[in-house]
Amino acid sequence: VQLQASGGGLVQAGGSLRLSCAASGLYFSFYDMGWFRQAPGKEREFVAAISRSGGITYYADSVKGRFTISRDNAKNTVSLQMNSTKPEDTAEYRCAAGRTTTNGMIGDYWGQGTQVTVSS
Repeated sequence: VQLQASGGGLVQAGGSLRLSCAASGLYFSFYDMGWFRQAPGKEREFVAAISRSGGITYYADSVKGRFTISRDNAKNTVSLQMNSTKPEDTAEYRCAAGRTTTNGMIGDYWGQGTQVTVSS
C-alpha cells in the first residue's frame, strides 16, 4: 500500500493551498480517507476525514469552515483544500486510509508527510 501526499509548501497567512494524496495497492473505495497533521513538539492531530462514498465529511473544530476534504474514487485520490490559512496550520500533513470514529479517524495505512508552512 502506498499513499503519496503532495502539494505542501510555503503560503502566507490567509492564503490557500491544496494537498493531494494518491493511493495505490488497496481497494480505495473500501476505506474512509483522512488527513492528520503534526507540528514540531506536538502530538499528531486529526484534521479531516471523508467517508468511502464521499458523502460524509468530518473536520476538526480548528479547521472547520476553512478546509475542505474531497475524494475521487475513480482516480484513487483524496484532497484537502486549505483556505484562510493561519500560522498555527503549520505542520507536516499526512494522509491515511482507515475508518472514521466519533471523534476522528483510525488509520490503517499511512502515507509520508508533506510539509505546510504558513507565514504570518
